Amino acid sequence: MRVRIVRPGELGARETGAWRRLRAASGVPANPFMEPEFTLAVGAVRPAARVAVWWEGDEPVGFFPYEKGPLGRGRAIGFGVSDSQGGVFRPGLRPGTGALLRACGLVFWEYDNLEAGQTLFEGAADESFASPVIDVGEGYPAYEALLRAQSPKFLRTTLAKERKLARETDGGLRFVLDERDPAALRTLMAWKSAQYRRTGRGDRFAQQWISALVRRLHEQRAPGCSGLLSVLYAGDRPVAAHFGLRSASVLSCWFPAYDPAFAKYSPGLVLHLRMAEGAAGAGIRLLDLGRGAAEYKDSLKTGELTVYEGAVTRPDPRTVLHRLRRDPVRAAHAYVRARPALAARARGALNTAAALRGDRRTPPAGPR
Repeated sequence: MRVRIVRPGELGARETGAWRRLRAASGVPANPFMEPEFTLAVGAVRPAARVAVWWEGDEPVGFFPYEKGPLGRGRAIGFGVSDSQGGVFRPGLRPGTGALLRACGLVFWEYDNLEAGQTLFEGAADESFASPVIDVGEGYPAYEALLRAQSPKFLRTTLAKERKLARETDGGLRFVLDERDPAALRTLMAWKSAQYRRTGRGDRFAQQWISALVRRLHEQRAPGCSGLLSVLYAGDRPVAAHFGLRSASVLSCWFPAYDPAFAKYSPGLVLHLRMAEGAAGAGIRLLDLGRGAAEYKDSLKTGELTVYEGAVTRPDPRTVLHRLRRDPVRAAHAYVRARPALAARARGALNTAAALRGDRRTPPAGPR
């Protein structure tokens, strides 16, 4: 058994083919973040991206994508935006975390959305999180019937707002499951950036590599990992949009946003219902809404997956430095998450700070 470290772009057809076959045989949901095409896309915009490839004779039998930082620090590929992480190994291949880290030149590897079933890394998890999902495997009518039973007020209200928006809009409503127009993607990214700023969060699209990655994935067409931009139009005007990644059977939800001018119609909720309907019609069986609590996810979900946050290490003085930098921040976040009232106050403080920053940036409008 030997290990070869390569940049993602150095993977050949033989390696990527073996990677796909191992994933297909694993029996877990076909999350597009775990396919080689996602790693290849990250590698095109992140120079520190690497893949460790295990070979048995002349056959590739394991893959571990990661990003290598200073002082032996490693992170999951696409850390911060990837919603499913881990290694892809032939059944029975367990290299051990110490051997894996040494092979990659790492002393510390951090993850925040580790896929369930990654037993090599789960033991180092600090926390587990629910990732709500929508199962449309029996078709959209069956899903809507389930919503009528478990979230009747939510469904009734959302459908009523959809009808009202259609009545009050010239040209009615139109939904596009797979919008290819780059202008629609730019609109979504502008909405999302404004939302991040409005709520006091860091603007992900202000990071050039994330913007470049999303644009690249929007153009990508591969069976296991394709960008999917879904848009709800009122007449010719987009009012809500979502960009995610799809495989043959899973849609991994990623970046939803809407036009605040239409907020009273809840266009984002309407969009999610139409996405579920369109996805079911396209053969997708599962929509993964991603880690994180949100009222709309509770209303839409039919079940949950589990993801993990943590870090694997090996004995080395540099490990202490990485722990000292990471652990206090992680502990503070966990403390706030465990106290809903405190979390609500923290969100309120972020919103207030964002509003104050906005006031300083925007000159007074003057008398009206």
